[in-house]
Amino acid sequence: MARAVFAGSFDPPTYGHRNLIERASRLFDEVVVVVALNYRKEGLFTPEERLVFLRDLSAPFGNVSVELCEGLLIDFARKIGASVMLRGLRNGADFSAELELALWNKELAPEMETVFLPTERPYLLLSSSAVRELAVFGHDVSAFVPPEVAAALASRLGSPASRELL
Repeated sequence: MARAVFAGSFDPPTYGHRNLIERASRLFDEVVVVVALNYRKEGLFTPEERLVFLRDLSAPFGNVSVELCEGLLIDFARKIGASVMLRGLRNGADFSAELELALWNKELAPEMETVFLPTERPYLLLSSSAVRELAVFGHDVSAFVPPEVAAALASRLGSPASRELL
């Protein structure tokens, strides 16, 4: 049984993330989507809010669960018996960063494989940071994120002072 871990900050989750989750759900017996806490970043949404968004987003896929990870992701993956780290790639810059991470993970856990899944064309330019920037300047982001995420962004970023959150 292949259990894959798909991790990110998901701040906020986008339709690009949903596309990767859906595709992964067809490739693996089980997919664990992980909200990974990055001690170097302060998120716009709390980890708990991101968990709720991702659970709603992945609800249609019966073999997908969503968890929170506060330590090293590779340790979490081992603890839950995962054999695959799944990473999405939009471009060459993503590949460079993800390859370095994959090599570190292989050093720490030789039994773990990293699988890169290229982004589909409609999502090539889509990123959480781009969505946040559009939202902070009042643009409609409903084409990029689920309705509950768009509403939360509008609520959270509704004032000009919120520009400081980016």
